[in-house]
Amino acid sequence: MNIRSILLIFASLTITVIALLYGISPTWFFETFLATEAAPSIDQTHILRAVTTLYLSLGGFWLWSAFSDKYRDAGVLVLGIFCGGLVIGRVISIIVDGMPSTILLVYTLMELSLVPVCVWVLRSKKF
Repeated sequence: MNIRSILLIFASLTITVIALLYGISPTWFFETFLATEAAPSIDQTHILRAVTTLYLSLGGFWLWSAFSDKYRDAGVLVLGIFCGGLVIGRVISIIVDGMPSTILLVYTLMELSLVPVCVWVLRSKKF
């Protein structure tokens, strides 16, 4: 198994866990990770469940790509774009809205660290 496949499997497993944390019980997620006792509104729950299925879909694509010679590079590229897009949005939010909860800062650091890894893996001929 090569580094691209390992990266994609890791990303798939990680995003699946995060998605399930968001979507199985948005109320539990809010209370546990966002330090709020207020239950999420129907709109907030709707957004979290939509994000859950988006994440699960991408996680499925990354897992499939990990075992497909034809789509492995595309999987790594989509992973880099996904993480880069999230980081940009999170940085804008930090500048405009202020510091978020600790878990969201952890997500920001995880996503930020994956962007250069994806670029490095895609540029490397030996992987």
